[in-house]
Amino acid sequence: MGIGQLWVVGTPIGNLEDITARALRILKEVDLIAAEDTRHTGRLLQHFGIVTPQISLHEHNIRQRVPQLLQRLEAGQQIALVSDAGLPGVSDPGYELITACIAAAIPVTPIPGANAALTALMASGLPMDRFCFEGFLPPKGRDRQQRLAALQQETRTILLYEAPHRLVQTVTELCQTLGSDRPLVLARELTKRHEEFWRGTLGTACTYLQEHPPRGEYTLVLGGAPEHSVAVNPDHLADELVVLLSQGLSLTQASRQLAELTGLSRRDIYQLGLQLKQASP
Repeated sequence: MGIGQLWVVGTPIGNLEDITARALRILKEVDLIAAEDTRHTGRLLQHFGIVTPQISLHEHNIRQRVPQLLQRLEAGQQIALVSDAGLPGVSDPGYELITACIAAAIPVTPIPGANAALTALMASGLPMDRFCFEGFLPPKGRDRQQRLAALQQETRTILLYEAPHRLVQTVTELCQTLGSDRPLVLARELTKRHEEFWRGTLGTACTYLQEHPPRGEYTLVLGGAPEHSVAVNPDHLADELVVLLSQGLSLTQASRQLAELTGLSRRDIYQLGLQLKQASP
C-alpha cells in the first residue's frame, strides 16, 4: 500500500445545506475523520448518514495526535481533517497537522467550503476588493496593544472574530485606537435562522452593545483607514499618546509605536510624553 492522503474539508458554519457534494463524498470514502469535537461532527455525520470513524484533534491533544495521524497516513490511510465549522486551520485547529504532512511529503488536498469571515464580508456593504483577515486578536498584554496599533494604518477592510464575553472590550479598544467614525458591521448566527447584521460605526457600536448584550460568536467587518491618513497626524500626537498610555503601554513602548507610524523622532515623542505626565494632575 502506498502513502495516504490528507483531505482538508470545509464544513458548514450553520446551515447544513452549505456542505458541498464533494465534501460529503470525501467524508464517506476516507478511512478516518480527524475532528475538532467528535460529538459536534458526529451530529453532522449522522444527519447525512455517514458512518466513517472519528478521532479527536484539538488544541489540547494536537502534539500527541499529529504523530499518530502521520503514522496512519504513511501506512496508506486516507484521513479527512474537519473543524467544528468552516475551514480547518483558519482560527481553528489543524494547521500543525497540515504543515507536518507537507514536511513528510504526504499529499494535502483542500475541499472548499463555508467561511464565516468571507460570508460576513459578502453582505457587509464594505469594500471587498482588498481585505485582510486578523482572526481573534490576542486577549491581552503587549501583543494585543501592538496589533491594535498596527490596525491604525491598515487601509484594507479588516475581518475579525470575537467571543461574546470580549466583544464590548474589543469594540471599545478599537474605537479608542482607530477612532469612533470607522464603519463597522457586526455579524452573528451566520447562515442560521436568526442570522443578524448590525451596521454602524465603532462609536455607535459601543452604545448598541450596552443595550444589546452580545450572544454567540461574532464576525466583525471593519472599514480600513482612509488612504490619505495612514500615519498618525502629528497635531493629534498627544491624544494618541494618551490613548496608548491609558491602555497600559509604557511611555517607551508608546513612543516606539507612534514613531513607527508617523516617521517622527522617537525621542521627540518621548519628550512630549514626559511633558504630558508633568502636566497631568
